[in-house]
Amino acid sequence: MVSLQEFLTNEYICQRNLNIYDTPKGEGLVTQAAAGRHLQVVSILEDTAIEVYLCEDNYPGWLLAQDLDNLQVASNKYRAIALSSSEIKSRLPQVIDFTIQAMQQPNYYLWGGTVAPNYDCSGLMQAAFKSVGVWLPRDAYQQEAFTQKISFEDLLPGDLVFFGANEKATHVGLCLGDGCYIHSSGQKQGRNGIGIDRLSEHGDEVGKSYYKQLRGFGRVMRSYERN
Repeated sequence: MVSLQEFLTNEYICQRNLNIYDTPKGEGLVTQAAAGRHLQVVSILEDTAIEVYLCEDNYPGWLLAQDLDNLQVASNKYRAIALSSSEIKSRLPQVIDFTIQAMQQPNYYLWGGTVAPNYDCSGLMQAAFKSVGVWLPRDAYQQEAFTQKISFEDLLPGDLVFFGANEKATHVGLCLGDGCYIHSSGQKQGRNGIGIDRLSEHGDEVGKSYYKQLRGFGRVMRSYERN
């Protein structure tokens, strides 16, 4: 029988896609852990939920106790793979292809979604970069802070486009070139799911709505490494 201390010390691998919630009651999906992701247990509420963080991006949340059977002790702890900026640049066409292929599948905007087919905005970015071995932090404002700030004149395919209020980024998309970007947006903005829009005040209603919230642009120069 595994002791509580062993349980809290071990690192685990998800055996299937799991939902991570904002509360121990399973309220408010905050992110998802795809099969194969590593997590660390922080605390346990008996017969209710397990407080965890995802090792690759340090994201916290609650896993329902019923999902304990879907965890397996990791034989090796997660370690980030260091990549140079040039290595990341060479993989950007695959990142773009991932988002285009995701758009081809029936999908809708899912707050907290990081697993196909339904994503939120930053979840789609994280999944696309993760598909080529590059980890990004989870949320749009975290991704903005993590990337190298660039100007519109320097914007290239594979760069991130950030939207939001003065306080912080609340939305993110991926530059495709020619003034276009791909992103997952919610129904309130006029589309429910992944689509392509223009960085212009003269686009359709969805594009114009986001353009009014444009904050800036960021370039992925490294893969996230937790402390």
